Amino acid sequence: MSSDLEPHLAMCAADLSIDLEQLAIRESEQIEWKENVADVDDVVQTLSAFANDLANLGGGYVICGAQEVKDEHDFPKLVRVGLTSSRLKEVEGQVLQRCRDRVSPPISPLVHEMPSDDPSTRLLIFIQPSTGYAHSVRSGNDGAKHWVRMGRETREARNGTLRELLVRKGAQEPWDRRVCSAATVNDLDLLAIRDALQRMRVFSADRGVEAYLSDDVQLSAMVPPLCGREPMTNILRPRNFAILLFGREPQRFIPGMISLFSIYPGRDRSDVQAERHELAGTIIEQSRRLNELLDVQSFITFDKNDKVNPNSVKYPRRALYEAMGNALAHRDYGESDPTRVTVFEDRIEVLSPGGLPLGVGLEKFRHGEAAPRWRNQTLAWFFNRLQIAQAEGQGIPTILRTMREEGCPPPVFDVDEARVICVLPAHPRYAMMREIRSVEQDLAIGDWEEAQRSVTKILERDPGNARALQLFAEVLTSLRDPAPLVKWLKTDGNEWEHLSRDVLLQFSEALVSGKDTSDEYRAIAHRLLSRAASGRLEERELRRVIVAMIRSRDHRNAIQLLDGYAKEHNEVHYSASFHQLRGDALIGMANKCLATARRSKTPHATRERAWDQFEQYAREAKDHLLKALTMSPDANLISTIELNMSYLEEQKDKARRFRRPRR
Repeated sequence: MSSDLEPHLAMCAADLSIDLEQLAIRESEQIEWKENVADVDDVVQTLSAFANDLANLGGGYVICGAQEVKDEHDFPKLVRVGLTSSRLKEVEGQVLQRCRDRVSPPISPLVHEMPSDDPSTRLLIFIQPSTGYAHSVRSGNDGAKHWVRMGRETREARNGTLRELLVRKGAQEPWDRRVCSAATVNDLDLLAIRDALQRMRVFSADRGVEAYLSDDVQLSAMVPPLCGREPMTNILRPRNFAILLFGREPQRFIPGMISLFSIYPGRDRSDVQAERHELAGTIIEQSRRLNELLDVQSFITFDKNDKVNPNSVKYPRRALYEAMGNALAHRDYGESDPTRVTVFEDRIEVLSPGGLPLGVGLEKFRHGEAAPRWRNQTLAWFFNRLQIAQAEGQGIPTILRTMREEGCPPPVFDVDEARVICVLPAHPRYAMMREIRSVEQDLAIGDWEEAQRSVTKILERDPGNARALQLFAEVLTSLRDPAPLVKWLKTDGNEWEHLSRDVLLQFSEALVSGKDTSDEYRAIAHRLLSRAASGRLEERELRRVIVAMIRSRDHRNAIQLLDGYAKEHNEVHYSASFHQLRGDALIGMANKCLATARRSKTPHATRERAWDQFEQYAREAKDHLLKALTMSPDANLISTIELNMSYLEEQKDKARRFRRPRR
């Protein structure tokens, strides 16, 4: 008798009424209440389930004539309805007889009676300790079935649950250790065995590989020989784990030994197009191929605006490997379903057929706190030695730790009796990237209003996202409406020093994109450009800043920036781009002088000075444009220079028409 039940039996002998009250308070899968005992077979099945004791709780009680209800405070309350004397004897006799005749091996539950609330009735209590056997029950024409307790219910043991029960009770060897009756030693690939032995550094040329094709040579005390003798024929055959690891065409013997790797572009399987890989071969070959496919998903991007963690990986490679290794090593190969690895836009799902091994609690499993327990101990041993996966229960903690260290959301484990799914969410930065790509698509099709709404939502959550800020400026430039940008700068963008040069340039371009750019907007653009021009500039960056300054009519600062750059980089004097930019900036200064000279309210001395400055700027502009024209091999740049020179001549003609004789 199980020691777990002995205290309860002692309590029954001393004061059974107190014991029942305690049982009602802490009802668990060890207690079954039967008020009327309408089905005697149901009682027998429950008693056999307690004897099978799949959850290793020590057995259980079936209490007939009692009902558990809730009181007015929603606490458990026991109602002792009881059974009449004749009904009690009838139930007791039928249950004990069927436990002897229909349960195999037979069971003999202990029987107790106790008073009920009605003096004319009594409670009938069957106490069934756990046994060392796997008991089955015959009911009518259904044949023998095994029953187990699942929570507070009695259920038929099927598939993996039945196999687990038989293995635990010693009625059957673990699946991975069983002899594969359909295979012979010729179905093992000697080269694959030798390769594995070499990787594990246990291969000996003196011994060779053939020595391991026996039923007495073991690689470890934890692993049986690769082969075993068939019980009836004594024929030497490979074990199931050997077929999985080293078999030739192992799918002939183990149909479920296939891995499916699928890639869907969206967040579910509704997309018409998807990428699919069907992986056969040994599980060593499958794990290698799965690693290669998963490596593609574990890429890194750089965000220079993130000063703390500029590099982020979409999925930690170690977490992917562990999830894949766990799925292959701990799945139920008695099931014909394949192992599935499915890549979605925002997550990777790894499905392993078969539920959790018995004795592994779901909550502890999800938190990486479950004690090590193997469904396929031999595979776990080989996977550890071949460095395919961790051992000793380290896989789930490794997944949790690596996801946390890389800044990814925690994994999600979806578990039921048929499968275990490990869901690895992508790094949050990639979720933002999906939204940014959506904005880019809206811009490409000209849906600027939707693009503005979407990018505004992104900035509400992440005001410093550089790409979102660039798209924000691009949207407003397309709409020719810089007002939202000015509002953003006044509320969220006060610390401009944190903005990148590219963002500052695009902001300045957006500010002067309106039909009638106000002086306020130009002033803000000048401040942004001044910030963008600070620090060390490469020539391509210099060109962008100068072009933006010219567009915002900040010609003076553009010339100063060019001159300062030329002092530090003498080679730009031989650059066509440098002379073209300086010529354009000088044209802008000449235009300002022309506007001053043409203004009727301008004092005479100032007007004359403006005419003189116009002529000086125009001459310098022409000189620089001519130099650029002779230096440039770029046809597009030559065309731009010629247009600017033509425009300059038009402005000079205009000046000659308007200029008055000197007094």
